[in-house]
Amino acid sequence: MPDVIVDKAIYCDGVRHTIHGDISDAFSDARTRGDCFLWIGLHEPSQEEFDLITSEVKLHPLAVEDAIHAHQRPKLERYGDTLFVVLKTLLYVEDGSDIEVGEINLFVGADFVISVRHGQANPLTGVRRRIESDPELLAAGPAGVLYAICDQIVDTYSEISHEVEHDLIVLERRVFSGEQADVTEDIYSLKREVLEFRAAQDPLIPVLEEIVKGRVELCNVARDQFRDVLDHLLRVDAAVDEHNELLTNALNAHLALVGREQSAAAMQQNADMRKISSWAALIAVPTMIAGVYGMNFDHMPELHWLLGYPLSLCVMVIAVIIVYRLQASAGGTVPAGSRRRSPR
Repeated sequence: MPDVIVDKAIYCDGVRHTIHGDISDAFSDARTRGDCFLWIGLHEPSQEEFDLITSEVKLHPLAVEDAIHAHQRPKLERYGDTLFVVLKTLLYVEDGSDIEVGEINLFVGADFVISVRHGQANPLTGVRRRIESDPELLAAGPAGVLYAICDQIVDTYSEISHEVEHDLIVLERRVFSGEQADVTEDIYSLKREVLEFRAAQDPLIPVLEEIVKGRVELCNVARDQFRDVLDHLLRVDAAVDEHNELLTNALNAHLALVGREQSAAAMQQNADMRKISSWAALIAVPTMIAGVYGMNFDHMPELHWLLGYPLSLCVMVIAVIIVYRLQASAGGTVPAGSRRRSPR
């Protein structure tokens, strides 16, 4: 299982002993030495690859099935003397402001820890180095490993929360910048990432509360450390709730601004149409008169009359004035520059 096993070691008296032989021999060696525990790290194993470990530790088949197929909510379950803990890992991708979700499944016993990781988020190499350099954590045994993993994951949650907050500030500035760009899709995208964030961290709160309240005997040796992790997680939870609420407010504000702009554009369009209609009404009457006298019939009234031309012009002017007065009295829009000023 060289590609599946990321790391494997026995920890005795604060010292790491790398396993070079068979895993079954490593389990026997840890149990023979006594005050030791074994930590095996796996990455996306198949059923066949996990069978050897299952036969050595006698893990519950339902927990093994969950660990292999993943896609579980954060939880803590007891199967005899073994704890099965599911944790969600997160990875922030700066290019698209996306949050990738992974998963770590932990089998924790009195003398062993088996970690099964899915996805690329939160590799546990840093956790091993931290534990191996901290005798106090090593003295806590498997509970210390569980604490260190939870602590790293929650620290990552806090970092991602700050990144989301920065993205949220940028979106708010775009909403109120007066730009015409539509940011609705960007707001929805970030809100979806925040909801995925909440789905990963929110169910972990009752898991840590169960440990802090002393209901998980195996972890009592590190209750104070778990209490600190829970405190950090509650801060992250409050920040995520705030981000979600601010995104909702930003979306509502953006839609209100877009609606106001559309309303203003519609009002301006209506005003322009009224002006065009007013000009068309003023031009229609003289156009009609000119059209009648442009038909070139020989027998038309006043066609050869000396005063016919000036009389036609006067009729056109009087007709235009009458139409203008009728529009003004009806409250209609009159052409720009000719609106009368209302008396004060």
